Amino acid sequence: MVSPPEPDHDQFRAQSLNYAYGGFPALSDVSISVREGEVLAVCGPRGSGKTTLLQCLAGQLLPAEGGEIWLADIPLHALSASARERVRREHFGWIDTDPQLVPELNGWENAALPLLMRGVGHGAAKAVALEWLERLDIGGCARKRPAALLHGQRQRIAVARGLCAEPTVLFADDPTARLHRTDGVHVLRTMLAAARSHGITVLLATHDPEAAAHADRTLRLIDGRSGEAAAPPPAVPESAEGRPACSLSV
Repeated sequence: MVSPPEPDHDQFRAQSLNYAYGGFPALSDVSISVREGEVLAVCGPRGSGKTTLLQCLAGQLLPAEGGEIWLADIPLHALSASARERVRREHFGWIDTDPQLVPELNGWENAALPLLMRGVGHGAAKAVALEWLERLDIGGCARKRPAALLHGQRQRIAVARGLCAEPTVLFADDPTARLHRTDGVHVLRTMLAAARSHGITVLLATHDPEAAAHADRTLRLIDGRSGEAAAPPPAVPESAEGRPACSLSV
């Protein structure tokens, strides 16, 4: 087994990631490192490899031989499928572009799923889920099933689910891409503020430069290849009324 990288305060590190679909490369020699509590935006146009990169980093896909993914001293690339699943359950949160809620469960039950899967008691999991739903201004949806909710409400429940268990790393795959402007701004700011206050490392995939401006650094992907990570441009300013001076493109 390959030795872990030397400790340098990087919480999450990947080296030389390659991945192909049916012989067509989706990632080509991508390396990445993220510090604890950092928000890193993975940017690029649609089809640039952002989702594939997040899926590899989260252990959903295995990179080609030679690629390495480390969570602290845990070599995700060398673990069995069941061991990777355990790491995902215990350390990772995931927010997709689409909510992907369980239709048979109500709002708080969907939000509480990561806690319930960890063995947290029903009452305690419900209390945490309700707190997150309130923070996202959808406490009134707690007892409603997904079919009775608007898309923006379902997405906020998915965000609550991603944050509920206070994961070590939160993967957010273009979480505001299909939301209206108001929902998108609120979801993004609440998600990132919560992550910062709880010391959660965030990898945010986005094609929107205004969304990326809320991150600490950006890593740009073009055709599966990474550019140099850099600090993003300043975040969108707010008007005197406390609203963004310009819209977040979603």
